[in-house]
Amino acid sequence: MIKPFGFALGCLVLVAASGCTSTSTDTVTKAVAEPPVLLGGFDASEFSATVRAQDDFFDFINAQWIAANVIPADRSRYGVFNLVFDRTELQVKSLIEAAAEQVSKGTANAGEARIGRAYLSFMDETSVEALGLTPIDDLLRRIERVSEHQQLAALFGELQLLDINLPVVYYVDGDAADPTRSLAYLQQGGLGLPDRDYYTNEGEKFVSVRAKYLAHIEAMYGLANWRNGAADAQAIYGLEKSLAARQWSRVQNRDRERIYTNKVTVADNANAEFWNEFLRAGRFGDLPTVVMAQDDYFAGLPAFISATDLATWKAYLKFRILDSFAGYLPAVIAAESFSFRGTTLRGQEEQRPRWKRGVSTVNRLLGEQVGELYVRDHFPASAKAKIADMVEGLRRAFGASIDELPWMAEQTKTEARAKLAAFNMKVGYPDVWKDYAQLSMQADALIANVRKGRQFENARQLEKLSKPVNRDDWSMTPQTVNAYYRPTFNEIVFPAAILQAPFFDSAVDDAFNFGAVGAIIGHEFSHGFDDQGRKFDGTGALRNWWTEADSTAYAERAAALVAQYDAYKPLEDVSINGQLTLGENIGDLAGLTMAYRAWLDVAQTTWGDAGAPVIDGYTGAQRFFIGYAHAWRTSYRDEALRQQLLSDSHSPGKYRVIGVLRNLDAFYDAFDVQPTDAMYLPPAERVRIW
Repeated sequence: MIKPFGFALGCLVLVAASGCTSTSTDTVTKAVAEPPVLLGGFDASEFSATVRAQDDFFDFINAQWIAANVIPADRSRYGVFNLVFDRTELQVKSLIEAAAEQVSKGTANAGEARIGRAYLSFMDETSVEALGLTPIDDLLRRIERVSEHQQLAALFGELQLLDINLPVVYYVDGDAADPTRSLAYLQQGGLGLPDRDYYTNEGEKFVSVRAKYLAHIEAMYGLANWRNGAADAQAIYGLEKSLAARQWSRVQNRDRERIYTNKVTVADNANAEFWNEFLRAGRFGDLPTVVMAQDDYFAGLPAFISATDLATWKAYLKFRILDSFAGYLPAVIAAESFSFRGTTLRGQEEQRPRWKRGVSTVNRLLGEQVGELYVRDHFPASAKAKIADMVEGLRRAFGASIDELPWMAEQTKTEARAKLAAFNMKVGYPDVWKDYAQLSMQADALIANVRKGRQFENARQLEKLSKPVNRDDWSMTPQTVNAYYRPTFNEIVFPAAILQAPFFDSAVDDAFNFGAVGAIIGHEFSHGFDDQGRKFDGTGALRNWWTEADSTAYAERAAALVAQYDAYKPLEDVSINGQLTLGENIGDLAGLTMAYRAWLDVAQTTWGDAGAPVIDGYTGAQRFFIGYAHAWRTSYRDEALRQQLLSDSHSPGKYRVIGVLRNLDAFYDAFDVQPTDAMYLPPAERVRIW
């Protein structure tokens, strides 16, 4: 399961939530087959014959491929990450189905039994249909027993153990003042639409989404055989709109210093009775302090709860439970949920086939149990060693760049070098696996399994509050096609699944590899030095180690990057939010800069002054940038792109390419970009931060 990590993780990309699967036989064939080994790492016949590299490098590399590869019906986006996800998903499917077969034979070991039974429970449609809403009846009755507002705090606490989307959600991370201990962070939540702006934007698309949301709630009521669907839909929407009006924007939620200053002593809080009841019922233990991330939101939340009609709260909570478990309920309810969340919000035309949803469910419930099997069969030790070498090359490149910064004082450079040296690296899989011994699965009880899995993981998270920080802990499974940086651990983490072609292939030219996976490594390194990551020191503590002048100089450069991305308008009615995406854009810019420096060092060692050879008509430097643009090969449905622009801190793939390359002198040299070319930025306008 995925908790809202707040400022805990700086991730490379958000993929799985977009429905990265396909029913197309042709697409599955591509996903199963290992990509052909191309020495240069690319097929030049895929490049555009009509778009010049100097005018739009993303389209030059990717437009022809995108035009030839229509987004599959059950997807909201499609690209290289999806192809790697497909290949990994099929590998995992094979492992899960093998475990299920052992269960059927009665020969499964304990781990195989958990995996196999969880999968069988999802595939047992007969039991799902027969059980109907029975597996959540106790939760619905619990809501009906609420007779006064004072009981809502305890109910919120109980329901967060099941990952119900409520006005208050939590995550556990290192204490930013003392990263050796864990701390509970409370965050705003509870909206049924993707972001608060969906409730306030008066654009035609958003008005339409709101109308469809009301119709969706009413339809779900009908399928659940509940009365008063139309009236309750209006009440639920009104409650959520009021919540949205009180919530911070996505940009505000990026401010880690402001969030952490909202660390409060629970006993001294003006609403101590409410929060003590929430924490008690939520099994947080005896917590003297918590971080209430959005201070004004939480200060007013208890009064807002009391002022809102109790019947409205009960309708809202019933729907939140139904919504949370919809994908595991009878087919008509799962289909209605997909119709709104998949089609209306993300543009997907078809629901994913059941086996894919089953694999996804098992991954959520038993991620590292599956991960052990995955790395056993699909992650060679040689890949781990090669990536470790690349990481150290990127570390050296970053250090050299720090040394050369003309605008940074030596005092700040010393601190930056110390943080860089302290970076911890995790590659492939955990050294210590999660223990699932206390989690049992049944082959014919899907929602019971989901509930037990959610409770298990929440108990594991909350248990951290009474123990020293466990630095062996991973926040992604090995089979996840992603990577992340965690500031309170000061660590970069690369799950096994992302370390495969076309991101990384040991048989391919170094230039392409460094442009692809090298930039990913550099991106995660750079999160430690982005506009928020730079606020943490090498121990993971939130501490200002910058001189005032250096902070000002950094802010000026960051502001210039914000302005560049603000100018990009992927849709007619929505632009990129340069402030929201700033951290990821800095990660891309600095990461690619460091990857290029690291590749130059390797090329010098390998080829000497003669330089890297030309392959398929392209120089080493050109192949490096081709590798980078190829990695972000992605197309989007408009609905998914609109949602990303409003609620995601990552820029769309095209702008992760052109937005970065326009700022890199090395790109100009590699492709002879001239002032008359569309990719050109005058030298004075090019941003370099690291």
